[in-house]
Parts: sequence; C-alpha cells; structure tokens
Amino acid sequence: MKRLLPAILLLGTAAQAAAPPFDTPAPVAYMKDLSSGAVLYAKDADRRMPPASLAKMMTVYVAFDLIKKGELKLNRMVTVRPETWRRWHGPEAGSTMFLSPNEQVSVENLLNGIVTLSGNDACVVLAEAISGTEPAFVSLMNRRAAELGMRNSQFGTSNGWPDAGRTYVTAKDLGTLAEATIQNHPDLYKKFYSRTSFTWGKTMGAGAAITQQNRDPLLGRVEGADGLKTGHTEEAGYGFTGSAKQGNRRLVMVIAGLTSSGQRQEQSVAFMNWGFGAWSSKPIVRKGAHVQDAEVQGGDARTVALVAPNDLAVTVPAGLGSDLRTRVVYQGPIAAPFAAGQHVADLVVTGPDMAPQRLPLVTASAVEEAGFFGRIMAGFRRLFGLA
Repeated sequence: MKRLLPAILLLGTAAQAAAPPFDTPAPVAYMKDLSSGAVLYAKDADRRMPPASLAKMMTVYVAFDLIKKGELKLNRMVTVRPETWRRWHGPEAGSTMFLSPNEQVSVENLLNGIVTLSGNDACVVLAEAISGTEPAFVSLMNRRAAELGMRNSQFGTSNGWPDAGRTYVTAKDLGTLAEATIQNHPDLYKKFYSRTSFTWGKTMGAGAAITQQNRDPLLGRVEGADGLKTGHTEEAGYGFTGSAKQGNRRLVMVIAGLTSSGQRQEQSVAFMNWGFGAWSSKPIVRKGAHVQDAEVQGGDARTVALVAPNDLAVTVPAGLGSDLRTRVVYQGPIAAPFAAGQHVADLVVTGPDMAPQRLPLVTASAVEEAGFFGRIMAGFRRLFGLA
C-alpha cells in the first residue's frame, strides 16, 4: 500500500504539465484546465500587477455570493446617488454604463452593466447599495479574496481604477477567481458572462438608446467561449481573463500587459486555441469507482475504500499514448472518525513528457471511532504484527 507523502501537502496542488511550445509577447500569461486541475502555462503568473477592470470580477463574485445566500435580490431597485454619478460621469471616468443621477436601476441591470459594459459607475453604485459605502464594500472584496486563497491580491476600489498601487493581483489569483466564479455560481455565470451586448442609457439631444458591445475577445471567435472580463489602463496595459468549454474540458486563461486591444484579441484567441489544440484529456477513473483501500487508525473499521468523487481525467500533450502510471498517496493510517466523501488521498498520474498530476480521492463511507474493546483488539493486532 502506498503511503509516500502526507496527503495534506498535496491538497490543492496543481502540477504544471510539460508544455507543448507556445510563445506570446504578453509579459504575464497563465492557463489552467479545470477538468483536470493541470496548469498548462505559467509566465510570471505570481507577479503582482494592477488589474484595471479585471478587479470587477471580484465585485461580481461578491454580488453572486450574496445572491446565492439570498441576501441580495436581482430585482432589488437601487438609486444612483448624484454624488456617485458626478464622480463617474464623463470621458475622464473611463468605461461607463451611462447611468443618470437619481435613476432607479435593478441589481440585475447593474450586473449587466459591470460584466458586459465594464461600467465604472455601475460598480460603485452596486458597491454602495450592498455595503453603504465603497470602502466598506472593498473590505468585503478582500475578505472574499482571502477565503478563495488569493494570497497575492488586494483590492482598494470596486472597479480597479488606478489607486497608486493599493490594488494589485496576480494572474494565478485571477485564475483562481475565475474558477471560483464558474464552479461556485454556474447559473449566474451563464446568465451574465456570455452576453454579447447590452443597452442602457440614452444619447444627449436625440435621446437614442445606447448599445455597447462586450469587449470579450473570445466571444464569437473561439468555440465554447463564455466569459469573463477585459481590463485596460495606461499603467496595466491590456489584459483579459477568459474561459471556454469544449466537450468535457474547460480552460481558464489570463493574459496581461499587452499594448493594444487588437493585440489582446489576437493573443487571447491564439492562447485559448493552443490550450485546446495542443492538449487533450485522458479519462482515468469513473465517478464512484473503487481505487484502493486505505488503512484506518482508531476506527470501527480497519480499512476504508478510496473512490473517485467525480469522473477523473488528466490533461496530456496531444498525441501522447496511453503510457500513464498511477499511484495512491495519502498520510496513513487515516485517523478516525471521518465522514463519507472526505478528501484524504490523491491519485498521482505520471507519464512521458508530462509532470505529475494529482487528482482527489475520497472516502467511500464514514468510519466512527472504535469503542473500548475495539481499541484493545487494535492494540493486540499491532503488538503481534497483525494490523
């Protein structure tokens, strides 16, 4: 039975697979295959950088979280404060939803204004509606970021407006945020992030409705693309966090520091196409399949079955054959008590031209702590080498 490294050291660890060649002028780039947990590409992915409008992903995530908990309703009406409108109105206020002072707007439409139109005004109006003030909302953003494990990120505004370096993120943390948005709020993600355009506000004079297009460079250009967010300031350059799903694979990508919107579009499409074209998914274990038994310490059972919590697959360079090897790694014996479905081990998959990838294994059943006589019998078994 394999008991090599403590499983606790492996939890949440995504090995970077050996990459087929890809070159990009972007100074920062990152890609992860969510279907396997493999990091396919990382270029200065832990560098702290200004996020520009990519910070709005966290504003949206906080709102999604509150909606899921029932603490925020999509049909809640919010009044645009004149003071907020004055601050975030006009050409010097950046991207706008074209809100009006004292206008009544729903949370749903504010979210559309943030996700599709990248409205700086919409972010602040929503932040004030949720927490009373933008600084109070920013504190909530930072708490959520810490909960998600975004260890190298800090937010100072709800919309990513330059703030002398107080707000910073990393590509890896943006990937974590995108993954959490998709996995924790799939229905809301689908509802808001793939809209190609949105109409809000009216032009001066003629009063014509204003329709703006989503700046997402993948929508309509890469199969299965459905999010997430672009960003741009002079300080940050042009960046993008995106996702697409093809078949049973979903990729998340981050690219940052590019010099123009055209370059961002070109590099984003090329990067995502490389992720799907240069890599393929190999099924390993079906959901619920028994992989191995693990020893139990101090329980009313001597062993527990380790099973796959879902269909497990690895991401490998395209064309790689089936020469894959697996081993189970856990810290054992596993101390009782524990519940069914608890992540206590990892299936480590290795093969030629790829780094190890680790997939979670969980307990098939609960094991309670052994009673008095059970502990005595366990002691006898250990004493005589029968355990």
